[in-house]
Amino acid sequence: MKKKKLKQITRVLIILVIMPSFAFCNNSKQQKRSSNQFTITESFEPDIDISLTATPAELQLFEGEKTAIYTYRSELIKGDSSSLQQIPNSYLGPIIRVKPNQKIRIRYNNELPDESIIHWHGLHVPEEMDGHPRYVINNGEQFVYEFVVNNRPGTYWFHPHPHGITGFQVYKGLAGMFIIEDNQSNLPSEKYEVPLVIQDRRFDSSNQLVYLENNMMDMMVGFLGNEILINGKSNSSMEVDKATYRFRVLNGSNSRIYKLAWNDGVNLTVIGKDGGLLSKPTEKPYIILGPGERIDVWRDFSNINSGEQIALNSLAFNSGTSMGMMGSGRGMGSGMMRGRGRGNMQRDNNQSDSYIDNGDALTLYNFIVSDKQGEVVSLTTEFEPIEQFDLSESVNQDSPRQFNFHFERMQWLINGKTFEMNEVADWEKVKLNTTEVWEFINGGSGGGMMGNMMSMPHPVHIHGLQFQIIERDVSEVPAAVWNSMKDGFIDEGWQDTFLLLPNMRVKVALRFEDFTGIFLYHCHNLEHEDMGMMRNYEVVE
Repeated sequence: MKKKKLKQITRVLIILVIMPSFAFCNNSKQQKRSSNQFTITESFEPDIDISLTATPAELQLFEGEKTAIYTYRSELIKGDSSSLQQIPNSYLGPIIRVKPNQKIRIRYNNELPDESIIHWHGLHVPEEMDGHPRYVINNGEQFVYEFVVNNRPGTYWFHPHPHGITGFQVYKGLAGMFIIEDNQSNLPSEKYEVPLVIQDRRFDSSNQLVYLENNMMDMMVGFLGNEILINGKSNSSMEVDKATYRFRVLNGSNSRIYKLAWNDGVNLTVIGKDGGLLSKPTEKPYIILGPGERIDVWRDFSNINSGEQIALNSLAFNSGTSMGMMGSGRGMGSGMMRGRGRGNMQRDNNQSDSYIDNGDALTLYNFIVSDKQGEVVSLTTEFEPIEQFDLSESVNQDSPRQFNFHFERMQWLINGKTFEMNEVADWEKVKLNTTEVWEFINGGSGGGMMGNMMSMPHPVHIHGLQFQIIERDVSEVPAAVWNSMKDGFIDEGWQDTFLLLPNMRVKVALRFEDFTGIFLYHCHNLEHEDMGMMRNYEVVE
């Protein structure tokens, strides 16, 4: 009887927590977008011109029924054939390859039943090209992106950004890599430069994607799938030559965090982060990768025996998620290595009910070493130096702007506020051509009837620029959480997304240059973002 009553109370609390956020999402979508529909500029002469159409489709992911998906259908109108790379038998969009300073035109067409727009994650582009939800277009409409590639060579990506339904559209398949190529002759290239987009999904017995399952807890925690897909495909392995490889790894999941490690005990050699190559390679026993983050990994298979399998795993960790009587998801991490995909995870009619928590161990992908000799490249000891911000030139070094990511008034909030489509607070306005220090704080819960029940990690993403992490204060992070992740963070180099653990404080240095206008910053747990854990900042002259 007590258990039944506890479940009833839990359901009521969940409803109280979720409903205000759902109401806000509906209201904010009524704040109509800008009336601008950007069209082709005749004077803009692109080096690369691509048609990209978001459309429903079906894909033979598994035996049996085809899976209903969304995908980006693409066509190269102008440019080198290598500029557009398709991934066969995948729901993901294409890999777009460009070079620094090239002029890019993307003709985006919306054939979805809902409004949408594309955000170029990590790119430094003008306000109207960034994919703010104010610029969403409806079914049958077109938005033309025209911009110059201003970023360093690196691994970037693109995905939808319509407020309230970003999580759903990304989950259905709308994402792709945007690679700015470098001229490094000392790095693996062509077939030895391999993208790895890691995503978790959940399917029913008819091979159809399951999202939220009318389960409000999925919104509160962030959606977690029970199968891992790599590059939008169900394959659990790939064959590799006895060669050196560069893996461009993207965590494309809605909310799952990965603790990446090789199963043979070899350190992960990381050569790049969000905004391109590090100044020198770094070795880690594992890497913590939050949603939206990328790393470039170097791996040498030349001395591995033919037929041997090397697995890329996600090790068990404590995510710090605490939701009081509602539990952290539907069960704490067990620490056991769970199988992935159809090869190791038996599906039945109840498969969609199985749950793998954020922090449970997973086998992600197997690399089977062939007997074929491939290109072996020596790992360089250093790359181009990264110029660090001079903090003495920042306008607020001694008084950083503070942004508290927390739960209060039954909502996920930033400084007590939820998303407003067109509004910018005074504390969110910055000056063009200035450098600032921002401090992000994971404040957990506010007071009220929920007490201090809500605590979760938040992957923080800032639109429109790359920044540098200058301090990560872990003094208040629970020891069990920090000790399970402490060796997996890379704070060097250029970043656009970082993981903010419960009770952690992170300071970053940013420079606002080239473009004025309104840009976003938000939690990249896509369900939190859709619930309103997102705000505007404005660059003014």
